[in-house]
Amino acid sequence: MTITTALIKELREKTGAGILDCRQALEQAHGDLDKAADLLRQKGLAAAMKRAHRETRNGVLELYTHGDGRVGVMVEVNCETDFVARTKEFRQFAHEIALQIAANAPRYLRVEDIPQAVLEIERKEVREKALADGKPDAVIERIFEGRMENYAEEYCLLRQPYIRDETKSVEQLLQEVIATTGENVAIRRFVRWMVGELQEESTGPT
Repeated sequence: MTITTALIKELREKTGAGILDCRQALEQAHGDLDKAADLLRQKGLAAAMKRAHRETRNGVLELYTHGDGRVGVMVEVNCETDFVARTKEFRQFAHEIALQIAANAPRYLRVEDIPQAVLEIERKEVREKALADGKPDAVIERIFEGRMENYAEEYCLLRQPYIRDETKSVEQLLQEVIATTGENVAIRRFVRWMVGELQEESTGPT
């Protein structure tokens, strides 16, 4: 199949990857757009793993308000160099993360940030309900794991479905940005406020 400029452009708009990477992915996928996008996402994951140890000392603080000022978000997104921090693509990513936080109100950055006390409360509730329903001990842990999987997708930013494309998570979006910029990129911390509500600052590295 001939890889047309239009097909490369469509894949680039869908994934944010470079022209050469899009062409190579399309050639490898024999022109299948969805398969090519999956290949680029896998490549993004590999790139993210390779760059995960690099320090991120630059970046931006993105501020966003929503609903006539009733919801406010501040998020810090880091990268390796000031050059990348000033690019349109990086700043757009930071803005997208602020929109995500405003819309889906995550409580934590990653699964590891969920406090042990919260885990114990959830585990206790699962166990009490499972025993009341006559479930054997052998399956209670599996029920708990399933509940925490759903909990993570609801309350952990990196595990949430991306608001513009629910087929990918915020973490996958981050990996794509790492692949596109060629630098390690990290969401360091965030806070979300809503008028009239008491809100706790997000967990994340300080």
